[in-house]
Amino acid sequence: MKLPENIAGFIKAQNEMDSTAFANYFTEHATVSDEGSSYSGREEIKQWIQSATEKYNMQLTPVDFTQSGSKGKLTVEVSGTFPGSPAVMDYHLELDGSSIGSLKITD
Repeated sequence: MKLPENIAGFIKAQNEMDSTAFANYFTEHATVSDEGSSYSGREEIKQWIQSATEKYNMQLTPVDFTQSGSKGKLTVEVSGTFPGSPAVMDYHLELDGSSIGSLKITD
């Protein structure tokens, strides 16, 4: 599967557990919604992903990606040290050029 460069980089940063690189794929004022919580801005996103990665040791494997205009849907298999691992989740993305403006994670 051929992924856009920014989506491939975002997955690589997650799998390398590089929270700074991960957050840098987002716009300065991006938002993330996950498990009923929201995070705004790169610093909060960096703290969120770092905490989640340390807690669950998550790795992403892309399953599918579709894009229509600025909206993208990335389906990933998420594995790690959490109950029910691995789990298939959908990452609903709002793209802003080569950056991510928002991410909503659903299962």
